[in-house]
Amino acid sequence: MTHPNPLPLPEGIRSCFVQDVNGLHMHYLEAGRAASGQPARPCLLLLHGFPELAYSWRKIMLPLAAAGFHVIAPDQRGYGATTGWSDSYDAPLTPFHMLNLVKDATSLLAQLNIGHVHAVIGHDYGSAVAGWCALTRPDIFQRVAFMSAPFTGAPTALNANLKVMAALEQLPQPRHHYQAYYGTRAANDNMRYAPQGLHAFLRAYYHMKSADWPENQPKALAAASAEELARLPTYYVMPSGLGMAETVAPHLPSANAIATCRWLPDAELSVYAKEYERTGFQGGLQWYRCGLNSTHAQELMALAAQKVNLPACFISGASDWGVYQSPGAVDRMQQQTCTDFRLLRLIPGAGHWVQQEQPEAVTQTLLSFLS
Repeated sequence: MTHPNPLPLPEGIRSCFVQDVNGLHMHYLEAGRAASGQPARPCLLLLHGFPELAYSWRKIMLPLAAAGFHVIAPDQRGYGATTGWSDSYDAPLTPFHMLNLVKDATSLLAQLNIGHVHAVIGHDYGSAVAGWCALTRPDIFQRVAFMSAPFTGAPTALNANLKVMAALEQLPQPRHHYQAYYGTRAANDNMRYAPQGLHAFLRAYYHMKSADWPENQPKALAAASAEELARLPTYYVMPSGLGMAETVAPHLPSANAIATCRWLPDAELSVYAKEYERTGFQGGLQWYRCGLNSTHAQELMALAAQKVNLPACFISGASDWGVYQSPGAVDRMQQQTCTDFRLLRLIPGAGHWVQQEQPEAVTQTLLSFLS
């Protein structure tokens, strides 16, 4: 099978498909597979977030492979060229529950005859999947690296986030939490058919969450209150009544800024635009809907006593508000969730898309941790 939108991949990265992955026909990128007859290399599993793809790892896959690793990056359930999932808003959310996303990862490894993974590395929402892989399957995963989204394990209470999100709407200048927005029926069409066009929407969205946007000067929030969350940029806590397309539109960078953007030139942004034009965003939005679902929360709370006992690290951009969007999360990750936390690095010159904005620094940090 070939990719419906052939990817402009660096030489040495292969686009592959495998069937029967927990009900999916899964697309993944691969680099560094050992030649026939040679011993298998230690495996790294890279898990992307939203709104990204396996393609988001393209800049660090070859350096990791050159260091001796077999590197695998799938399009996760709901994304890219992976098929076998429903994009219906009214379809059951169970396939997108976190523990089933973990099963997607372990099923992929089983189909590829990989019994152990040297490290699972997750970015954004992929960080949560990586965390649950490490927490529930330490027999397979030997290390875990979280990127841009701290992992704090099971939720501690039902509906706590929903109460804060509701309180945002009661502020003197009403706000709307982006996760609540992502859970609405309107979110997919608002972004997929953005008034400014999908390409321009994604350009503004990626720009606003990068180190290129000068207003990204993150600071820790004092509490998980509506008043404190309102300090977050509008791409996290949106003006009430606006969709994400309208929220980011005023911040589209200038033509000159776009032309000189080295970490995401227009040709590479077009890969994302073509894929999301084809698939829409609903597959990824289903993950956020699960995060607001009490049945899903109860499923995870049943595992609240479990810790991540593997060596763990956290990497993010120094200009990434995602580090602080959940007050206290970084401390809980280091002091409570992980029993062998080894490294935290905030990389200068990077925002939320750290492995794309500063791939050399991310690679160097990962190799230090992996050794």
